[in-house]
Amino acid sequence: MPQWNLEDMIQYKDRSVIVLRKPAGLAVQSAKVYESDLESMLKNAFGEVHIVQRLDRGVEGLLVLAGTKKAAALLTAQLGDGRLKKEYTAKVSGTIPKDADTLTDYLVKDARNNMSRVAAPDEVTRLHAKKAVLDYRRIGESLLGITLHTGRHHQIRVQLSHAGMPILGDVKYGGEPWPSLCLCSTGVEFVHPLTGKTLSFHTEPDSFDIHG
Repeated sequence: MPQWNLEDMIQYKDRSVIVLRKPAGLAVQSAKVYESDLESMLKNAFGEVHIVQRLDRGVEGLLVLAGTKKAAALLTAQLGDGRLKKEYTAKVSGTIPKDADTLTDYLVKDARNNMSRVAAPDEVTRLHAKKAVLDYRRIGESLLGITLHTGRHHQIRVQLSHAGMPILGDVKYGGEPWPSLCLCSTGVEFVHPLTGKTLSFHTEPDSFDIHG
């Protein structure tokens, strides 16, 4: 079992906000008592912590959390109205149809199998499908830069797969096998809930090559 070092993950911390870089393989939350997860590690180290956004276990990169209930409410509001901006980099195994595009779909979550799928037009209302929107742009031969506008379950993975360009290593959604899931949260920007200052953070993937 990997030994996670919390100090190595933290990019910024004050009483209200924590920004850290989650490694691939670490769950943000876990229902398994014997399994390490980020929320438990943070609570053991600092006491109070509130999850504002999540990354799938296999996804690495930047994550914003709150140190107080008030900060959590304000950051969650920013997440809802788009002021908390999220950028990702993905390496895909399909054909990129356009150099840049906006994908808009309606997603249905299958909690039993921990998956989501794009709903057909006649299913959207009946299944209460949720709108999912992202922008992508080609930044390399098989690389996409992604701006996420909504935060649905497995959203990037589902939408890219549905568009014919599944993420490399994401066999769950039709991607070619790879040692890692080639998706990284590379940028976050938000307004500090206490100071009102705009904070911006950037990183690059560790688990996959963005130059090859």
